[in-house]
Amino acid sequence: MELRRTNLPQPDLHRVNLHRVVALLNEPQSPFELSCAAEVFDTALPGVPGRYSFRICAERPGALRTTIGYSVLVDAGLEALQEADTVVVPGWQPPGDPAAPAVIEALQAAHRHGARIVAICTGAFVLAQAGLLDGRRATTHWRNAARLAASFPEVQVDEDVLYVDHGDVATSAGSGAGIDLCLHLVRSDHGAAYAAQVARNMVLPPHREGSQLQYATQPAPARADGSLAPLLEWAASRLDTPLTLDRLAERAGLSSRTLARRFTEQLGTSPGHWLLGQRLDAARALLEQTDLPVEAIATRVGLTSAVNLRRRFRAYLGTTPGAYRRTFSEV
Repeated sequence: MELRRTNLPQPDLHRVNLHRVVALLNEPQSPFELSCAAEVFDTALPGVPGRYSFRICAERPGALRTTIGYSVLVDAGLEALQEADTVVVPGWQPPGDPAAPAVIEALQAAHRHGARIVAICTGAFVLAQAGLLDGRRATTHWRNAARLAASFPEVQVDEDVLYVDHGDVATSAGSGAGIDLCLHLVRSDHGAAYAAQVARNMVLPPHREGSQLQYATQPAPARADGSLAPLLEWAASRLDTPLTLDRLAERAGLSSRTLARRFTEQLGTSPGHWLLGQRLDAARALLEQTDLPVEAIATRVGLTSAVNLRRRFRAYLGTTPGAYRRTFSEV
């Protein structure tokens, strides 16, 4: 089965400075984990400029068996990694199986040459084998976290989070979290507005913090009225107003303690952390799409002052509003 598009016009790579993403496959390959990366980095959106090129490679080109029976035709070998800006390892089966020395050497060489190396789910085992996670936090699917930690004690395995991004190396939890990580990388590369367009096309929320829990440790009983969605929609449209825990609880018709518990169960975070993420996302969009002063943006998103917005930006995004605007402004 040929995964690359053949019925859509291909961009002229000589005219457009595209970020080159190469997925390194291994037999048997999980099609879903490969699709997590392909859908984010290789989907043509009407009216939206392409920012990435995407291709697949393997140690041995040719027909490569997948985990669900059919084969994928891979037309490139490990030499493709030499020109990659980002290398994605979309899972590795069986988890912990040793990668060939040639694969390890190719990953190490790509990293030395400045490529960003990204693992989805069990791809983290290959990055650990290559020594790229030594002394660093990393994650993988919670079922395999203990094995990763035992096999590579020099890696600081965090089994609770969705993804961990160090800039040059990133890892994600189970398959769906791979989409979250890829969207996060798009945000880092091209800003929140562009990432939101990609996410909207996939009918997904544009951003989930990497620190969110992989799964609810104490899931609530299924209830028709148990969803936080109406409250989240209401709060997101009123970011410029005071939104205390008590006010949110009153709106939801719950006690503050019950509401905080539901946030943890359904979102893996606290109401305050969720609100701050929404406000920072709104601030990023305004910095990208308007020329409003930072003070006005801070007021619009409920962060009260330019000083507070700058402090939050620095703490959570590692940059300033001014620097972010210079990088991603569309005005």
